[in-house]
Amino acid sequence: MSYPERFTIPTREVLRERSFAGKIALVTGGSTGIGAAVVRRLAEEGASVAFTYFASRDAAWELERELFDAGQIAVAMRVDARSVEETRACIRELVDGFGRIDMLVNNAGLACAGAIENYDLDALEAMVAVNVKAPFLAIREALPHMPAGGRIINVGSVSSDYMPYPGQAAYTMTKSAITGLTRGLARELAGRGITINTVQPGRVETGLLRVLGDAYETVGRSTPMGRFGTATEVASVIEFLCSDAAAYVTGAHIRVDGGVSV
Repeated sequence: MSYPERFTIPTREVLRERSFAGKIALVTGGSTGIGAAVVRRLAEEGASVAFTYFASRDAAWELERELFDAGQIAVAMRVDARSVEETRACIRELVDGFGRIDMLVNNAGLACAGAIENYDLDALEAMVAVNVKAPFLAIREALPHMPAGGRIINVGSVSSDYMPYPGQAAYTMTKSAITGLTRGLARELAGRGITINTVQPGRVETGLLRVLGDAYETVGRSTPMGRFGTATEVASVIEFLCSDAAAYVTGAHIRVDGGVSV
């Protein structure tokens, strides 16, 4: 039995037309978890990827070597995301090497929990610096080097729309600020042909959730889909938003949470 021509399965060559060959990407917080999954996905699709790390040097170098051995281009850069000078130097080095920035994924983040009455103010300042100030700085420094067709993805959190536990007010405040930044810049950048969107992960298995101990499996099963999400599943959504297929998507906040916020 032969299928009609319109049902022909696309060849690998046709599918590869959606790749990021020749594109330049910067992923902050790219050495582990969701960030590392994004770095892998963009590099696999042909992008030259620079990614930042702060404390996880060994993981960053291992990822850089893994992609180099696979014939892909990835450069690990140690950057304190809170620092204007280091962010500016990172962008300058990237542009000196590659000429421009086509995609910026703001993934670096910090989470601290606690009741407001005794919340550690130093922790609050650090979280605001990493979760709010750092994406703003990265966008501001990258924009002069981003051509039309550029893509900016901010990694937020489903907690902006859904509050599962007490003690997360400060963290939620910082992630809600990111949705506001995305909305405002969507208006500002649309005329330049640059899109900006927020991806809001829910309960995603990045290894950090193992601190839940005995409650780990229970928390995973409590989602409507009965499991944690994976970093790769979040990276797939980010990949789409970076692609030409998402050229008309801007100012959106896309939940990747297995329905937990429904």
